[in-house]
This record gives sequence, C-alpha cells and structure tokens, in this order.
Amino acid sequence: MSSENNQKRLFLGCFVALVATAFGFAVRNSPQVIDSWQQSFDLTEEQIGTLIGVGLFPFAISIILLSLVVDRIGYGRILVFAFVGHLASVILTIMAKDFRTLYVATFIYALANGAVEAVINPVVATIHRENKTHWLNILHAGWPGGLVLGGVLSILVLTVGNKLGATLPGELWQWQLGILLLPILLYGFLLRGMEFPQQERVEAGVSYRTMLEEFGAGSAYIVSFLIVMGVSQLITVFGYAPVSPKMALLWAVPPTLIFAAFIRSFGRPMFVFLMLIMFLLATTELGTDGWIQNIMGTVLNDPIKGTLFLIYTSAIMFVLRFFAGPIVHRISPLGLLASCSALAAIGLYWLGNAGTAAGMLFAAATLYGVGKTFFWPTTLGVVSEQYPKGGALLINAISGIGMISIGTLGGPAIGTLQDQTVNSAVMLAMPEVHSEIAKDQQGLFFEYQAIDGAKVSTLPEETQKKIIALEGQTKQKALAKIAILPMIMCGCYLVLVLYFKSRGGYRAEVLTGHAAIDEKFTGGIQGPGEA
Repeated sequence: MSSENNQKRLFLGCFVALVATAFGFAVRNSPQVIDSWQQSFDLTEEQIGTLIGVGLFPFAISIILLSLVVDRIGYGRILVFAFVGHLASVILTIMAKDFRTLYVATFIYALANGAVEAVINPVVATIHRENKTHWLNILHAGWPGGLVLGGVLSILVLTVGNKLGATLPGELWQWQLGILLLPILLYGFLLRGMEFPQQERVEAGVSYRTMLEEFGAGSAYIVSFLIVMGVSQLITVFGYAPVSPKMALLWAVPPTLIFAAFIRSFGRPMFVFLMLIMFLLATTELGTDGWIQNIMGTVLNDPIKGTLFLIYTSAIMFVLRFFAGPIVHRISPLGLLASCSALAAIGLYWLGNAGTAAGMLFAAATLYGVGKTFFWPTTLGVVSEQYPKGGALLINAISGIGMISIGTLGGPAIGTLQDQTVNSAVMLAMPEVHSEIAKDQQGLFFEYQAIDGAKVSTLPEETQKKIIALEGQTKQKALAKIAILPMIMCGCYLVLVLYFKSRGGYRAEVLTGHAAIDEKFTGGIQGPGEA
C-alpha cells in the first residue's frame, strides 16, 4: 500500500473509530434506553446521571495513562485493547440484570473510548501537522456523525421492534445496544495491520522528560484530583463511602508532590488555564448532550422527539466541522472559541425558556448546535499548535480532562440539579402529595430530597400526569441555568485573545516541517507564541 493510500485509510479508520465511541454515547443515553433501564432497574435521576458520567470519566483514565506510554507500546496494540473493550462492553450491557452491571459495562466502554482517542488525536495531528486545527475538526466530525447515525438507527430499531412486538426475543433496548457492533467491527477491519506514523515529538527528537515538563505539576494536580473523584464514584457504586470533593483535593496532593519532585516543573501556565476552562466546556457540550434527549423527551412528552433534538444539533456540528479551516484562518482559533461560547450561551438560555412550541425549540437548538460545534476539536488544535513538545500527552490530557470532569462532576451535578428542581416544583404545586413521594437522596456534594419514581407510579393517573408536566417544565428551565458556563468561557477566551494580541498575535509553534508563520496556522496574523 502506497504512503498516500495508507494515510487515507488510516484517517478513515480513525474517523470510524471515533464514530464508534459516539454510537455508544447516543444509544446508551437515548430516552428509550434510559427509560427502559429506569423502569427495569428502578433507577433514580442521580443514578442515571452517574451512568452518563461513567460513560465519560474512565475515558480520561485510559487516554491520559496510555498517552504516557503510547509511543513505546505502539498505536496498533492500544487499538486492539480498544476493540476488545468495546466488544466486551456491548455483550456485558446486553446481559445486564442490575445497576452495577450496567455501570461496569459502561465503564469498560469508556476505557475503550479513551484508548481510541489516545491514538487518533496524535496520529491525525502528526499526519496533518501543517493544518492541525482544520483536520482535527474534520476528524471530530466523526463524533456528531456517530451521534446522528446512532440516534437514527436506535429509533429505527425501536420502530421495527414495536411493530414486531412479542415476536422479537429479548428487550428492545438490548437490540438497540446491538447496533453498536456495526462501527466497532468496521474500524477493527479498517485499522487491522495498518502502519502508524512516528509522533511529531518523537520524530523531532524531543525527550520524554521534556514532554513531562510541558505537562508539569500544575496539570498533574488537576488530573490527580479528578482521578480520585472517579475512583470515589466507582467505589460508591459498590457500597463504600464516597470521597468528598474537599478530601479529593487533599488526596491529590501526594501524587502531585512526587511528580513535582521528579520533574521540577509547574508546566505551561496557559495549558493549565485551558484545562480549567475544559471543565466548563465539557459540561456545556457533553453534559448537556447527555441530558438533552431526556429533557426534551419529557418536555414534549415523546422520547423520540427528544432523540431528534440530539440528532439535529449533531447534524449541524457534523456539517460545520468540515469548514473549520477557513473560519480559523480569518479569526484565529481563540476568536472562534470565544464566538462559539457566546452563541452557545444564548442558545441554551433560549432553549430553557422556549416553552413547548416546536419552532422556537428548534430555533434555539440551532443556535446552541452552531455554538458548540467547534469547542472540542479547536481546543485540541490550540494545544497541539502551542505545545508540540508535549506530544501525545498534552493533546490527549486536555481531552481526558474534559471527559473526566463531566463524568465525575458535571454529569452527576446536572442530575442533582434535575432532582432538586423537580422536587421543589412538586413541593410548591402539590404539597399534599409531595410528602408521600419524596425521599432523601445522598448526592455528590450534599444530601437532598428527590421524587421517588416508584411511588409516583402508584398515584392516580391524573396526578401522575401533573407531576410529569411539572418535570418537563423544571428540567427545561435547568438548561437556562447551564448557560452561565459558556458565558464564563467566553470571558476566558477573550482574555487569551487579548494576551496573544499583546504579544503580536496568535501563531503555532512548529518542531519540524512547515514554518510557523504559514497562514494555515495563524490566520494571517504573525506573532510569538507563549514563552
């Protein structure tokens, strides 16, 4: 196979592998599957939030740890690990009989997802080093593309299954999970026996220690804190006492001090700043995506319409990500991130206050979809362009931080917000019923009251309908509250834009090949990168 053909097939395989990770997110978080699990396993809203979270945070464990050794183990071996993990997770999920099994199966899928991205991000940044932000956006069009395909196929399976009725063995949600095998088997076929390039850092002769110095103790502390939070969530599921966020901050100190003693570097300050912004970015994009199907399905009293919202916003992202290059060349990556943050904030606030009119909802969803389009891949592009000496570690760490923060903090926090707002609404509107259906719930940050779904199902039908209507209204309002996150992001990105402007403008640092002043990097603006 020629070098050019190898590169094309390699990119296609990476693209399909990312599609497989998105399939899992779309199908596992679809209202039909969530509702089936909630009824079959009697799950609370926070448990649903926990399942959404565990579909994300183990990603960070594998992507960060594997990034430390990917150049030595080899990309091919890590992809074998991902392939086997994906297959095992699907089988285990289909066979699940309780919440713990669902949790473990989702944990494995997320680990495999991290292994995939530990490979595909540095590979694409290397084979397209002259235009990283553009090609990383195209690569990450595979994520919304997978959400669209996964959502459509999930609805198709549900529709066909409902028509076949009792003649179809097993539960419908099990058949929906079965479609995950399609992209998994395809990327396994495409990437089997492929030749992978040498990572840019390795090719340039930058040492392993230098890569760790770029990462630094500041980044290590953030990663350590989030890993402790992830482990805490894992042991809580199995009946052990959780570690509070305050204690997690303390537990993160020892590994950070050990790392700092060895490396003796704080790391790149702007990279640490970008990691903190990633907390907000991940919750705005993935946290909302994880809940929007459920929220819109409740608001419109139709789970399929909830899935259509995710499909619609994902389709917008899929198309627009192919055009990131020309936009970046005009306003720079940081200008694009600031603009997208403002659009996402307006879109979420509008979506939370749009009522039930389909036209208003889809108009607001359009604005939100455009806003969130370039968040993730453009951030990866900025990190790869500014810190090429950080190799696979930095570009994958920023992605891992996003996943683990939403998995351990953002996802459960949104679930807690849903529980609390629904509980308050029922208490205010139906105080005589509230005392019968409320229960104490231990949350991530504090104990609170939540509505017990099992008790609601025993109430008269008319009362149930009133509670469902209240749930739809309060869950929708929560989206408006989330809008504060992209507003903060916008301010942070504007600070970075001004920082680079004060130093002559944004441009990429390059180890080999193209000159850093190429307009593909800078958008026509020359100037020094961060010192």
